[in-house]
Amino acid sequence: MAVSYNALAQSLQATSNCFIPKALCIKQRSSRSSGVVFASNDNNIALQAKVDNLLDRIKWDEKGLAVAIAQNVDTGAVLMQGFANREALSTTLTSRKATFFSRSRSILWTKGETSNNFINVLDVYLDCDRDSIIYLGTPDGPTCHTGAETCYYTSVLDQLNNDEASGNKLALTTLYSLESIISKRKEESTVPQEGKPSWTRRLLTDDALLCSKIREEADELCRTLEDKEDVSRTASEMADVLYHSMVLLSKRDVKFEDVLEILRRRFSQSGIEEKQNRTK
Repeated sequence: MAVSYNALAQSLQATSNCFIPKALCIKQRSSRSSGVVFASNDNNIALQAKVDNLLDRIKWDEKGLAVAIAQNVDTGAVLMQGFANREALSTTLTSRKATFFSRSRSILWTKGETSNNFINVLDVYLDCDRDSIIYLGTPDGPTCHTGAETCYYTSVLDQLNNDEASGNKLALTTLYSLESIISKRKEESTVPQEGKPSWTRRLLTDDALLCSKIREEADELCRTLEDKEDVSRTASEMADVLYHSMVLLSKRDVKFEDVLEILRRRFSQSGIEEKQNRTK
């Protein structure tokens, strides 16, 4: 079971733009403490004790470190892995920027401090054994120093199969693998082709066909409910809707990640309110 650190901090001030309001943090303490000190009142002293207690329960290794993984909150992509100590975790909570401890330089470092490609942390999770940490957030740009979107783009299986693309293949979930394939088909659609075109290529080059298929598949999805069809049909029709809709997104140069970000922002907003606030 993962443990969210954000809930603890949000109990103090839900509207703050950081986990622990900076106005309440009056100084840094020794490395043994949480690194966060609150203005002196009963509520803040109690919260300080909770933070220190939670950090005490993390299973830091013999060097006072724990693995810290940064993950994209929208795509689920694992962005990078580093190490954190008490101070790095505390700094992450107060700044909402993913902060790590450099083992080679023995100093704290914040991802993006030189490149400006920060990872904006929305929540922090501990694993069930409390010996590893996840920074869940949104990256401002490429995470890897090579310019890659993530630090994970080398497939071990491809290397074992002597695949030349093994060092240039981002680790993608099913949805983003589909988006990548559609993107490649879009690039190929600008080049003359002999023989019968693929279905994706036909959709990419015929707007009327694409829109008619999206409407058709959406109707078939609804009929699985109306006609009380087997749930496997619902999943199948939804897959069709997703696929054709993602082709349209590609045509419009819209990433699926952008869609997920909009959905995430709507979590705390009613549907009626959201529609009223839409730009006309």
